[in-house]
Amino acid sequence: MASIDYPAPVKTLISHLKRLPGVGPKSAERIAIWLIQHGRDLTGLLSQSLAEAGEVVGECDICGFFSAAEEGCRICGAMDREMESLCIVEQPTDILLLERSGAFRGQYHVLRGKISPLDDVGPSDLRIAELVKRLEDSSYREVILALSADVEGEATANYLADMLGEKEGLRVSRLAHGISVGGGLESADELTLLRALEGRIGMG
Repeated sequence: MASIDYPAPVKTLISHLKRLPGVGPKSAERIAIWLIQHGRDLTGLLSQSLAEAGEVVGECDICGFFSAAEEGCRICGAMDREMESLCIVEQPTDILLLERSGAFRGQYHVLRGKISPLDDVGPSDLRIAELVKRLEDSSYREVILALSADVEGEATANYLADMLGEKEGLRVSRLAHGISVGGGLESADELTLLRALEGRIGMG
């Protein structure tokens, strides 16, 4: 006796949803059923939006941020940004976090990941060659490494610092890491305490 299962289109939808980050088999099934139960008005708009985003939105050749065909990159195309500092981040979404803080008005460069030998990701897999060429063709005075404070982020930052430190007239800095606002020493690990001590500032 054949077992009862979802129709083929539903199973296909579930299989595609499972490929999304953070979506497991059960979540994919719930999302698929929810979409189907809400009818074509919703699924039609969703599929149209996905198709349009896939066709129109790409990656900026210069910085690596999202770029729409009709408006280009809103960072590289802006005329009011500072041209002396370049902030290096791992992913395009990191740019949004920094922009929302309002603390940085320079340029960005997205690596699209970080060095991770365990995941078979080396320097050649990142947008480091593009970074080198960009620095050769520009007059940046400072490169800010805004990378993760984990082992892979440390390895990537050290690699870039060694490579970029040889460029004359270029200052290489890194975001300070330390105890979060409202946090106490008891909630900080050894690496956080080390970074907090190294990045201490004067009070007088």
